[in-house]
Amino acid sequence: MRLLVFGGSFNPLHLGHLAMAEEARVAFGYDAVVLVPAFRPPNKALDRDPGPAARLEMLAAVASGDPTLLVDDLELRREGVSYTVDTLRVIAARPDCEGKPGLLIGDDQAAAFGRWREPDAIANLADLVIAGRDEDAPPRFPWPHRRLGNALFPVSSSLVRDRIASGGAWRRLVPDAVRSLIEERGWYRA
Repeated sequence: MRLLVFGGSFNPLHLGHLAMAEEARVAFGYDAVVLVPAFRPPNKALDRDPGPAARLEMLAAVASGDPTLLVDDLELRREGVSYTVDTLRVIAARPDCEGKPGLLIGDDQAAAFGRWREPDAIANLADLVIAGRDEDAPPRFPWPHRRLGNALFPVSSSLVRDRIASGGAWRRLVPDAVRSLIEERGWYRA
């Protein structure tokens, strides 16, 4: 199976995440997108985090019944800081991973890629796919990669969290399964 790895905090998962993942999967011929929630991202604090189990539950609810979306909790089981290079080493070694996996990153993350742990190893382990996140010119990126000409969705997890906390409109920015869990559990309220 040709796999496209898409990691992040997913705090919470929103429609922009899913649209970008689907566009990359189709454009580059991957069979499935593997959503990998970070236990603790190395480059940012998790604001108003309902916890790793809650973020995993949101992903699992969205992926349920969709064979093109897989969820892997390996970073949550490993705990500690989540490094992409470690995750790719595990996924690339699996017998169900056909060829090199892809790694989907937004151009906002691509700008800092040189400061990631072992960026050259990441570029060797995976085919890098860079998706647009805003309308600014894409950053210079010296590693081999492909650019995704994706539709831009002006939504972020922080926007969703802020709107929930302030009582603003947010329900149409996330998948229905995520909305239901957030409402039932009271996550992200002020």
